[in-house]
Amino acid sequence: MITKTNRKMERARRHARVRRKISGTAERPRLCVYRSNTNLYVQVIDDVAGNTLVSASTLDKEVKTKYANKEAAKEVGALIAKRALEKNIKDVVFDRGGYIYHGVVKELAEAARNGGLNF
Repeated sequence: MITKTNRKMERARRHARVRRKISGTAERPRLCVYRSNTNLYVQVIDDVAGNTLVSASTLDKEVKTKYANKEAAKEVGALIAKRALEKNIKDVVFDRGGYIYHGVVKELAEAARNGGLNF
């Protein structure tokens, strides 16, 4: 019998596997990406203290594109980089959230790098 794979569970397994190895500190916080069907959410997190330092998403007023596409990813990546640099955060650990480094996630990462973040 062939069963359909649950993509949400597979992504959660990949994310858990990556999170065993990656953790954000105060000196080098974690840049976490979550992608839904309609929006993109990005956070810079200090896992030791359990605090979200900076966040950005396609729901912000500064972002003009309101979908989870490549254009929106570029805008959100630039916005998170700008907000992180305002709080003197330059070095981060990139957590792709179990998503493949391709398409939207890749555009977001490249925009954040071009904005001044190092990872």
